[in-house]
Amino acid sequence: MRNETAYPAQRGGRYDTRSGRRQDARERRGEKSFFFRKKICKFCADKASGIDYKDVLRLQKFITEKGKILPSRISGNCAPHQRSLARAIKFARAIALLPYTAE
Repeated sequence: MRNETAYPAQRGGRYDTRSGRRQDARERRGEKSFFFRKKICKFCADKASGIDYKDVLRLQKFITEKGKILPSRISGNCAPHQRSLARAIKFARAIALLPYTAE
């Protein structure tokens, strides 16, 4: 019977032999970890009165090239503004102010 403390690499993880600490997948591939800045909701920052479906230029900033609505983790919008933004984009699509798909 072997002593489990003598074989730390056998217990399911990869360890750095020099420092004795566990490596994550990024370190093994040689990638550096990045610092992510918290995104700020553009509608909260501007103190906008609301999201208008007729403001097509503003709505187009939250749509991809293919016509999909950007998720809040990419756009940085808070949940209430993301919901009203999606509602405004869908309404603008319905009355043909915005395209459903790319041309």
